[in-house]
Amino acid sequence: MTIRVLFVCHGNICRSPMAEFIFKNLVNQKRLSGEFTVGSAATSTEEIYRGRGNPIYPPAAEQLRLNGIPFDDHRAVQVCRDDYDKYDYLVYMDQHNRRNLLRIIGSDPLNKCRRLLDFTDSPRDVSDPWYTGDFDLTYRDLTRGCTALLDYLMSQMKDR
Repeated sequence: MTIRVLFVCHGNICRSPMAEFIFKNLVNQKRLSGEFTVGSAATSTEEIYRGRGNPIYPPAAEQLRLNGIPFDDHRAVQVCRDDYDKYDYLVYMDQHNRRNLLRIIGSDPLNKCRRLLDFTDSPRDVSDPWYTGDFDLTYRDLTRGCTALLDYLMSQMKDR
């Protein structure tokens, strides 16, 4: 059974696509790519114009490159109500994302919506490089969170 994970942030050009590709890289390193479906989406439409999303923000792409994380021609998309049924986990970056995500999906009766760094021993919001300009800090937050999330999911797989 495939585990489906959707990473969610405000615009889907910095944190959520970085998390998507960091997580995919971790999964590939553990030779588990067949066990996961991974994507990312925005809570807003700010980075989507005339039906076409913007690519990963250049400093975010550069941070992935610097750390040897492969990525593709990702384009921003907005999360939709149906994503709640398509994914097992909707992993958001901060409390604002949670509020906006719940506004879109309606409710979370199955507790699928989780904040990324809540999987770590230091629960908090992921630093937003759009405001801080610190893509290195965001990368560290995302790597810490994605590693903890994968550990959690692997433990859940063993318990099945």
